[in-house]
Amino acid sequence: MTLDSTNKTILIAPLNWGLGHATRCIPIIKALQENNYIPIIASDGIALELLKKEFPYIQTLELPSYQIEYAKNGKNFKWKLIKNCPKMIEAVLDEKKMVKSWIKKYGIDGIISDNRLGVYSKKVPSVFITHQLNVMTGSTTWFTSKCHQYIIKKYTECWVPDMKKKPNLTGELGHLKSKKFKLKYIGPLSRMRKKETPKVYDLMVILSGPEPQRGYLEEKLKKEVARYNGKVVFVKGIVEKDQKKEQVENVTYYNFMNTRQLEQTFNESEQILCRSGYTTVMDLVKLEKKAFFIPTPGQYEQIYLAKKLQEEGLVPYALQDDFKIEDLAKIQEYDGLPQYKGKIKWSSLFSVFEK
Repeated sequence: MTLDSTNKTILIAPLNWGLGHATRCIPIIKALQENNYIPIIASDGIALELLKKEFPYIQTLELPSYQIEYAKNGKNFKWKLIKNCPKMIEAVLDEKKMVKSWIKKYGIDGIISDNRLGVYSKKVPSVFITHQLNVMTGSTTWFTSKCHQYIIKKYTECWVPDMKKKPNLTGELGHLKSKKFKLKYIGPLSRMRKKETPKVYDLMVILSGPEPQRGYLEEKLKKEVARYNGKVVFVKGIVEKDQKKEQVENVTYYNFMNTRQLEQTFNESEQILCRSGYTTVMDLVKLEKKAFFIPTPGQYEQIYLAKKLQEEGLVPYALQDDFKIEDLAKIQEYDGLPQYKGKIKWSSLFSVFEK
């Protein structure tokens, strides 16, 4: 079923923080097209570059960078973010002005923002996508959660890519004790599909996230997989103009893969070694793959998810400094992520743009 949208134009804007926000917007962009909407993509950095490769025929616009930087030491992650706050606030104010002008210039009829705090308007229906209604920051979680919820209230509604009731994937991250704004739990959001394919790789390593932590983990895992007895495919998560492939003994390295290649490689791999970013968690649910997690140092959200899923007997994890390739043997002791067979009702969700 498709909506009679009369080709309304929808601005979709994912945050450029690693690749997760951009990749989980891919199925939304495709669904907009299938329901006769005209998407315009807006982001910056590698998130924008990835979406340009996925949708070379869709109009793209560049938003200001939040200039999110990771500390070299994960323990300093929160303080690095606080130091960056003035730059982030300036970017949010700039993107608000840009969105205001774009609504007139491009005839935008609706907005979908994946964690971009200034991409909304009172003049058109505006949707905020997040799995973090509560923002984990250690001792300052209460404050950061209140700030985030204050921003979410400005939107017409908020879509949470998870299940409303238990069992769910996000736990305290994506669920509030009391409802404070219009929430819709839409189910896990993934660009991947499970396919029955012959096994090609014993292990798939896939990296993501901002520097320098992505690079630190790449160097560590290169040494670890050299001791692995099996066939490995290693996707570095570096989006560049051209794809590069390199074979080093039992390991095949790629700088990046597009969605079609990633989907095929995931399906051809027996086990996955990756970050515990939420988009990756949702992909693994869709693909029904067993995994091992290494959360990004200092990123409370990823550490929370890794701990939660391990405590529930689903997926094991190790801290970045502690990981050894022998840890992968623990995967067999865990059940793997729960299957989710529900389908997202896009026509119902997009009805917000028909009011």
